[in-house]
Amino acid sequence: MEYRIEHDSMGDVRVPADRYWGAQTQRSLENFRIGGERMPSEIIHAFGLLKKAAALANRELKPAKMTAEKLSVLLTACDEVAAGQLDDHFPLVVWQTGSGTQSNMNANEVIANRANELAGQKLCHPNDDVNMSQSSNDTFPTAMHVAALLAVKRDLIPAVDRLIAVMKRLEAENEGVVKSGRTHLQDAVPIAFSQEISGWRGMLEVTREQILSSCAGLSMLALGGTAVGTGLNAPAGFDTLAARKLSELTNERFVTDPNKFHALTAKDQLVFAHGALKALAADCMKIANDVRWLAGGPRCGLGEITIPENEPGSSIMPGKVNPTQCEALTMVAVQVMANDVAVGMAASQGNFELNVFMPVCIYNFLQSVRLLIGAVESFNVHCVSGIRANRERMDENLHKSLMLVTALNPYIGYENAAKVAKLAHAEGLTLREACVRLGYMTGERFDEIVRPEQMV
Repeated sequence: MEYRIEHDSMGDVRVPADRYWGAQTQRSLENFRIGGERMPSEIIHAFGLLKKAAALANRELKPAKMTAEKLSVLLTACDEVAAGQLDDHFPLVVWQTGSGTQSNMNANEVIANRANELAGQKLCHPNDDVNMSQSSNDTFPTAMHVAALLAVKRDLIPAVDRLIAVMKRLEAENEGVVKSGRTHLQDAVPIAFSQEISGWRGMLEVTREQILSSCAGLSMLALGGTAVGTGLNAPAGFDTLAARKLSELTNERFVTDPNKFHALTAKDQLVFAHGALKALAADCMKIANDVRWLAGGPRCGLGEITIPENEPGSSIMPGKVNPTQCEALTMVAVQVMANDVAVGMAASQGNFELNVFMPVCIYNFLQSVRLLIGAVESFNVHCVSGIRANRERMDENLHKSLMLVTALNPYIGYENAAKVAKLAHAEGLTLREACVRLGYMTGERFDEIVRPEQMV
């Protein structure tokens, strides 16, 4: 491998000749050989966006330092970073300095060296030009918020919307199909299958709004606070202008956090937003469990719905097919719930003017978003879209249910109705037969009162 010599305040460092990173990135790469978890690509792309916004703001506020010549090549380099074209030049792992300083410098070095290549001369310096008016302490939390908000709004919400749309279709297809309800895993009064599906849809719609409402906190940026929140070395108005530039670049609303001392040391907005992700995970767990219970069988379970058969389910039992999409979704739900603990713990570790658990905080947040996007989409395409009601089995189970006796309460009272149910269960009778035997009403009157389709 060929190397070149890069220099920083600590001296010279050998760097692979075909890489754009510089001395500080190389030092981090050599000093933190921990795990294999790379800094998320969403953070890298967010750095491309925020460095571009900062350069544009600096051009207006510090034109003597951010010259038109520098700006031109820096914008191109930033665009390449934001588009993912230079991802191979960001090798650092999550387990580094807790402020994310080395990843900020990774971005500064890559953008500067790429810009210099474009300029054909050593025009831009990582610290003096790319990092102008900034500190790692305000850029990394800004990248965290930008990456989190864009991932949620551009990818997760559309995936949830597609699942909601399929739920609405299933509701319409199953309008009027009545089945036995179940509470405590025991038979309950009847419910329309469309009503049961509407419960699933309602969960998704509510958590969707909760997630979107949490984005208000993610739109607030630390950029402009520099090292400790005072804004040292940033020109007046830089924070507001950079946020406006970032909004224009992303077509999303970003604003400067009015309290930079809060923005640098607290990660409560990410905790709040991840709590909404956990709520979605909890609902996904419930929906997936309902689906696999209802599809259980095919002969010895409830068997009230069928789901797509995607792959063989056993290496020893021929013909077995399992609810694998439900299992994948529930495993993702468990991981998201675990990530919520990590995000909360990381946020609790702010000391004085800075939180130094930021990389692990955003790593877990973005993993949760990524997993939910993939699992929700897979569950939708390979399971929910193919759900079909087994109407015969639903009707059979409905009319076997002892809880239809609830319709008799207004006529014979709760205690007498309970006697009917217990006699029917003990002697294998129908509710009608038990009611007639106990002398509470005629069979004809029973038929008039106990009509499952009117109980929903």
